Amino acid sequence: MDINDIIMGKPGEKLFMLGNEAAVRAVIESGISVAATYPGTPSSEIGDILSKVAKDAGIYFEFSVNEKVAMEVAAAASLSGVRSFAFMKHVGLNVASDSFISIPYVTVNGGMVILSADDPSMFSSQNEQDNRHYARLANVPLLEPSNPQEIKDYMKLAFELSEKYNIPIIVRTTTRVSHMRGVVELDECSKKDTANKKGRFEKNPSQYVPVPVNSMRMHKELVEKMADINEFTNNSELNKFYYKNDEVFNFSFNNELGIISSGSSFNYAYDVINDLNLDVPILKLGFTYPFPDDIVLNFIKDLDKVLIAEEVDPIMESEVLRIVGRNNLNVEVKGKLDESLPMTYEYNQDILQNAISTILNLNLPDKKVRTADMELPNRPPTLCPGCPHRSTYYAVKKAIKNLNIDEKDVIFPSDIGCYTLGIESPYKTVDLVLAMGASVGSSCGFSKATNQKIMSFLGDSTFFHSGIPPLINAVHNNHKFVLTVLDNRITAMTGGQPNPGLPLDGMGNEAPQISIEEIAHACGVDFVETVNPEVLKKTVSVYEKAIKHDGVAVVVSRHPCTLIQKRSSKRAKIQIDSKKCVKCNECIGEFACPAIYKNKGEVLIDQSLCVKCAVCVQLCENKAIASRM
Repeated sequence: MDINDIIMGKPGEKLFMLGNEAAVRAVIESGISVAATYPGTPSSEIGDILSKVAKDAGIYFEFSVNEKVAMEVAAAASLSGVRSFAFMKHVGLNVASDSFISIPYVTVNGGMVILSADDPSMFSSQNEQDNRHYARLANVPLLEPSNPQEIKDYMKLAFELSEKYNIPIIVRTTTRVSHMRGVVELDECSKKDTANKKGRFEKNPSQYVPVPVNSMRMHKELVEKMADINEFTNNSELNKFYYKNDEVFNFSFNNELGIISSGSSFNYAYDVINDLNLDVPILKLGFTYPFPDDIVLNFIKDLDKVLIAEEVDPIMESEVLRIVGRNNLNVEVKGKLDESLPMTYEYNQDILQNAISTILNLNLPDKKVRTADMELPNRPPTLCPGCPHRSTYYAVKKAIKNLNIDEKDVIFPSDIGCYTLGIESPYKTVDLVLAMGASVGSSCGFSKATNQKIMSFLGDSTFFHSGIPPLINAVHNNHKFVLTVLDNRITAMTGGQPNPGLPLDGMGNEAPQISIEEIAHACGVDFVETVNPEVLKKTVSVYEKAIKHDGVAVVVSRHPCTLIQKRSSKRAKIQIDSKKCVKCNECIGEFACPAIYKNKGEVLIDQSLCVKCAVCVQLCENKAIASRM
């Protein structure tokens, strides 16, 4: 699909769209004016696409410095009367939560939708949190689409509801929903002049300033508002019944088992019932908070058992148990809490089939072996050939060795990004990861709690995201550690988005380039050095000085990510002279570039992988590795 189809597609046209592509089409059809994000998988494609189409769609779009700022940008736009969209991965909402939880109090004017992309099974995340909890914590409505068509349709409804009730709406997707493809029927796009309009903020301190005297009233109003919205959820067309594989409108079922599900779990449950032709009705909840008690009660009251299929936490299951208890029903609730379904990780069709067959005592024939059942070789992720982080780690370890420091006495706090792969052997330069920017804050703690050397790492985008406040803290409180800012000139792990250290903004416009070095100096750091990690000798020397420095030392290791750097094909090949090679194993065992390998005892370079960075040439003391035309 051509990316321009997202904004040029005509009403009634059907496109085979990624879930995240459908989200972009939704905001274009909804006529938003402002969108903001900090990139994070599984939501990254939304920003990548918006950055390319926003101008033509009449939308202002930005990659904000972090998710909290993105939330505030969208909230201010909404308060000015225009529609806005903030989106992020699940842990990004943690960063944004301080402002997010206040927004329902102060209300919104133009529709405001927040897309939270959760990551069950943690394919690219440090935790598996379930952001449906945030809907309850902040008292905001929650919609859960299960396919790309629903993403588009649900988001459009969310903008309407947001304006009707003056409240932000969360749309929760998961990795499988964000990254699945499906047929999406398009609707009319808003007119460009509507989407690109400017709003006006009308002063109203009693509503927009949550000092205690106002907040007390605001909270009461919010609770009453959610009660009104609950009436809507109990009659919402997003909550549907399926029986005998078809959507039905009669919700009186007298069966041995029924299923309540939402999101991607519904897809698996529906397929199992379809494949096995089971006499099991399904209640699919799309509007899941405020929880539709009336619909659920009518569905389960005549069932013997009900299975709750949801990812990640037993949130709906707890709600159903509450309804069962309050109404004194004789219905057995099955799900995570009774171990009918696993408590962790994402589901698949096999997991749902096993649970359903166990509950119904089905004697199913042996299924064919699937890939998931086969033993697969372990393939740990690794830094790319030519990755500047590898050279940085090698230089750090070399400096530690040159100074005769026992590596056991060095702590390596690290952060969220490609460089977390430093945990792998032989680098082993990751001892702790908590959250974005936490490498600097935890280094402060280690500095005071131990006598060990501390060498922490974070990326350039992460530095701007949340690394500056803890750096100020470190200087002000006289901490001592070496902080490496791995500046690979891009936000690499999430797909190559810009950050404030680059001369372009999220829409491709020229923008001021913010200097990491100047910020570090402004924070009070007196040791700030910049190195090119592909120049090993100087990099090692700088690290030796930084380790000896009595205070906070910042080393900016700057070299473009190998995936974005254009290397000349005319550069000389890197080759190994087998006559000079003494098999010291330094290039394989310590540097560990994937392009260097052994075959029958001989060390060789795979020219199809080698990017000709020539770092291995510098580290070989025997001059066995050299550039040759």
